[in-house]
Amino acid sequence: MLLFLCGIAVLIAGYFTYGKLVEKILGPDDRQTPCVKSPDGVDYIELPHWKNMLIQLLNIAGIGPVIGVILGIKFGSIVFVILPIGNLIAGATHDMIAGMMSLRNNGANLTTLVKDNLGSVYYRIFSWFMVILLLLVVAVFVNIPANLISGMIPGEWFWYAVAVITFYYVAAALFPVDKIIGAIYPFFGGLLIVSTLAIFGVLVAEGVKNPALLLESDAFKANMFTAEKNQPILPMLFVTIACGIISGFHATQSPIVARTMKTERQARSTFYGMMVAEGIIGMIWAGAGLAIYNLFPEYMAQAPAKVLSYITTHFLGSVAGNITILGVVVLAITSGDTALRSTRMALGEMLNIDQKPIRNRLLLCVSMLVVVAALLWWSNQSAKTFNLLWNYFSWGNQVLAVTTLLAGTVYLLKQRKNCLIALVPGAFMLFIVVCYILWISPAHGGPVGFGLPLNVAYVLAVILVAIASLAVWKHGRKLSK
Repeated sequence: MLLFLCGIAVLIAGYFTYGKLVEKILGPDDRQTPCVKSPDGVDYIELPHWKNMLIQLLNIAGIGPVIGVILGIKFGSIVFVILPIGNLIAGATHDMIAGMMSLRNNGANLTTLVKDNLGSVYYRIFSWFMVILLLLVVAVFVNIPANLISGMIPGEWFWYAVAVITFYYVAAALFPVDKIIGAIYPFFGGLLIVSTLAIFGVLVAEGVKNPALLLESDAFKANMFTAEKNQPILPMLFVTIACGIISGFHATQSPIVARTMKTERQARSTFYGMMVAEGIIGMIWAGAGLAIYNLFPEYMAQAPAKVLSYITTHFLGSVAGNITILGVVVLAITSGDTALRSTRMALGEMLNIDQKPIRNRLLLCVSMLVVVAALLWWSNQSAKTFNLLWNYFSWGNQVLAVTTLLAGTVYLLKQRKNCLIALVPGAFMLFIVVCYILWISPAHGGPVGFGLPLNVAYVLAVILVAIASLAVWKHGRKLSK
């Protein structure tokens, strides 16, 4: 219990300390923001600060800080240490840098920021990689909430739920940001906050009565993730728990809010602060996961979505539990809709398609949904195909995080500012991605990779990271001159 509560306290304290340092380096000021300078009535619309904060939170807090940590807590209580530290130094810093770069570039999407800082060659490869990844995100964030909804209602309701969710996604991606997203997110945000606080309150109360609830029991240790079970902490923990520690997907979402902010001085609370809030959500659900695994060790063999249902029912009862599951559904849906919107915006920039005419926006959305439908059909063929979809989404997501931080490193060097806040976590996450690709294979319980021994993967990853970091630093120094 103490480690769990201390982790939450570190997150809160870090917002006011390390977050302040990051803000000082990035230097938000009183210059005109994109929506003030270039209003278009669609994406560039000024919204209230409190609404922007809720939109950013719901955009970035997908199923990762719930489903991801329920799976990730199987690595043990070390998650209560790694999650808050990683969140403050890597994740929240990543989101703040992405948001500030977009603010300073008229609300540009991540692809444009990459082109400006890492060059056109990398941009051409990365831009299509990002679009494909975002389409994977949309497919995942249709699949999981549809399954959760159909699981709450007797009968075969999956495809009906898919149809409703997809219709909402198109509407949210198509219409001006203030008409749907800005209008209904406050309600969704309230549902998320209430459901998470309910789990936290019950968890603390139960933990006081039973201090062993949030410790690693012998039964838990017998079933937890270890290197011997093809689950080494490096790299698997940082691929399993993306949202909460660091997620490159967030950098695709930050431009949405960067285009609706009245002043740059709202950046720390909007970008850094909402990632810290996501970290707190992740800590709470990680604690709930550890508690339920200690009480019912047999659940460790179950899929995380089923464990979520067990958690809510056990701690809150069936009625309140179903309301809490709706809060998790909201998390997925409010990331999926803006993932589709981000893809539309990115494709518009890449293909030079004017986004103001609704006909152009509709054409892009329909084209994307054809691909999403195919991915959705494929991922539902079996548990194996969905796991493959999730695996590729997971490591691809961290490729986005690495790219954002390395682009941020160059951006800071060009501004003659301290680049270490971006370079250090960027180099670490590059190590994670390279190590994962070199080590993972079907023999190691994952998708296709090189399948090298773990120690060999570690050494090669360190060498490649050193070379890449030096190249990025030299590139930034050159541009600064």
